Amino acid sequence: MAVQLYNTLTRQKEVFHPLEEGKVKMYVCGPTVYNYIHIGNARSAVVFDMVRRYLIYRGYDVKYVTNFTDVDDKIIDAAKEAGEDVFALAEKFIEKFHEDTSALGVKRADLHPRVTETMPDIIAFIEGLIAKGYAYESAGDVYFKTRSFPDYGKLSGQSTDDLQAGARIEVGERKQDPLDFALWKQAKADEVSWESPWSQGRPGWHIECSAMVKKYLGETIDIHAGGQDLTFPHHENEVAQSEALTEEQMASYWLHNGYLQIDNEKMSKSLGNFVLVNDLIREYDPEKIRFFMLQSHYRQPLNFNAELVEAAGAGLSRIRTFLENVRHRYRTSADFADGEAWLQKIESFKGRFMNEMDDDFHSGNAITVLFDFVKEGNLYLQGPHTSREVLREIMNTFQEWGEVLGVTFFVEEDLLPADIEDYIEQRGKAREHRNFQEADRIRDLLKEEGIELEDTPQGTRWKRVSKS
Repeated sequence: MAVQLYNTLTRQKEVFHPLEEGKVKMYVCGPTVYNYIHIGNARSAVVFDMVRRYLIYRGYDVKYVTNFTDVDDKIIDAAKEAGEDVFALAEKFIEKFHEDTSALGVKRADLHPRVTETMPDIIAFIEGLIAKGYAYESAGDVYFKTRSFPDYGKLSGQSTDDLQAGARIEVGERKQDPLDFALWKQAKADEVSWESPWSQGRPGWHIECSAMVKKYLGETIDIHAGGQDLTFPHHENEVAQSEALTEEQMASYWLHNGYLQIDNEKMSKSLGNFVLVNDLIREYDPEKIRFFMLQSHYRQPLNFNAELVEAAGAGLSRIRTFLENVRHRYRTSADFADGEAWLQKIESFKGRFMNEMDDDFHSGNAITVLFDFVKEGNLYLQGPHTSREVLREIMNTFQEWGEVLGVTFFVEEDLLPADIEDYIEQRGKAREHRNFQEADRIRDLLKEEGIELEDTPQGTRWKRVSKS
């Protein structure tokens, strides 16, 4: 089965065909860095990190770009309130973004361009739109002529006639039409600004992403992604200005993740339920949070509360316990069983996992496949004989799935060093001869080496702990 994804642009599920065979150019809108990211921002980062990981798993060479909006009204206001330099504040929260998303298992993008580093390209982009008649300068500001782009509204499904009803020109705006949007804004006194042909100023929000997509990925890319709230006006305006300039389709596929709610209510500061990731990862294991997020389809609304996170954590622990048992059996059992039937069963589970992920990256259904595997795998472990080849393949399979989902199911470790293996064997012999003093001595010695032993009906098990 080929990868299929739901394309917001066409409002239907489509087979994925990259522009260049085997390669994917993907852009995900990043944060405006004036504060710690909230859990809604984190959902977008996590789900599109998962999409990227799965495309790599399917053999694609993915170039993944996520931007930072590091100059904006919100940043300027936050810097004034904190008495900090604008650029220092933005830099601080860029680092905090990396820390928080890294804790959630999000890999860094191949490129993290910043608005402040892309200013010449933004200015050149705006100049091109003016030259083609799609934009105009007005007393130091520059606006995009929305009605000049015939396809405006094709991404969000809103027409200019629908938008006209509620549109108005705000006090201080110098645009000709209420539907026009800013490409360049003249700076106020004492605001950070850049020189341009029109004024000392800074770019509007929408033009920034268009310029960065064009500079770092090209005129047409495979996938453009972000939160559902960005569909309009941000992504709609990106489409208009990019395609007006290049006369090429901006992106083949548009992906949008669903909203996140807190205890079935919309997250907002006024309701007092605004959850910052930096606070959340101090309270919960970040991998529980990620696993929780991936148990729902990315396009569906996601309700967040403590009970649901803990339930996801319990499921994650169930998988980890199963794999600990697999690894213990692999270390301690002889290879008596014929594993052919179970090797075929593993391939069947792999196929089911891939089918679910191929179907618009349905990680929730894919995780159900994992739990089905664990259920059958536990029955296999209860049998008298197991195949070491099967046990090894189970561990390899979950390691692959963990890489796709960005979750650590178990830490791969080498077998114990030979001298410690010898100690475990010596202790076993001491116990057989009822020399419990020697057995206890060896147990204590291993604990000093960071190895804790547990005697079970199936044999002696061990795990790594902090050294005594």
